[in-house]
Amino acid sequence: MFAVKICGITSVSDALMVANAGADAVGLNFYPNSPRYVQFELARRISDALGERVAKVGLFVNAPSEGVCRAFDQLHLDLIQLHGDEPPETLAELGGRPMMRAFRVGDDGLRPVAEYLRRCRELGCYPRLVLLDSCQQGQYGGTGKAADWSVLHNYSTEIGEPPMVLAGGLTPLNVAQAVQAARPAAVDVASGVEASPGRKSEPLVRQFVQAATAALRAIGALK
Repeated sequence: MFAVKICGITSVSDALMVANAGADAVGLNFYPNSPRYVQFELARRISDALGERVAKVGLFVNAPSEGVCRAFDQLHLDLIQLHGDEPPETLAELGGRPMMRAFRVGDDGLRPVAEYLRRCRELGCYPRLVLLDSCQQGQYGGTGKAADWSVLHNYSTEIGEPPMVLAGGLTPLNVAQAVQAARPAAVDVASGVEASPGRKSEPLVRQFVQAATAALRAIGALK
């Protein structure tokens, strides 16, 4: 389990900077339509450079299961993040590999999340983590739009498990407020710590890690 994940890493230098700044997970985005997309060989170099210093999460959007499994195995990833429209049956095809399912929470609130997880339980493919992101039509995350934290606050009572990771529009300036409102187990940021899409800002990363860590510790999510 991680506490602070910096997603959309596109270079070895940014990966090492993020690790040195105190984040304990990085995200490698394999969605070709994303400005943070990384090709396989670059992802391999990033993974090799990081070693076991932080958790390495592969983000996939509607990708074939066999390709997801191959990337996980060959790149020595620690977690698969499914961020598209994958049905629960897709999770069952991952062979028990550790997985985080992302949901874009919209007008229906947490009800679709609960229904999805119910089906996962029936299939025996329950995710280790749930990531809750903002909903923007036609987008699969990384938009910079904040989620409705008041709705996500109900996750612990309406769903409870698996642990919830908060994403969507987080920045060094609002992450403490977001954590206090939504009370997640961890946080995930991409655009909120960037100098430009795919390029991380070291000052923003360090500010975010410090603010997020303090906020998570304050609510008891981090010891």
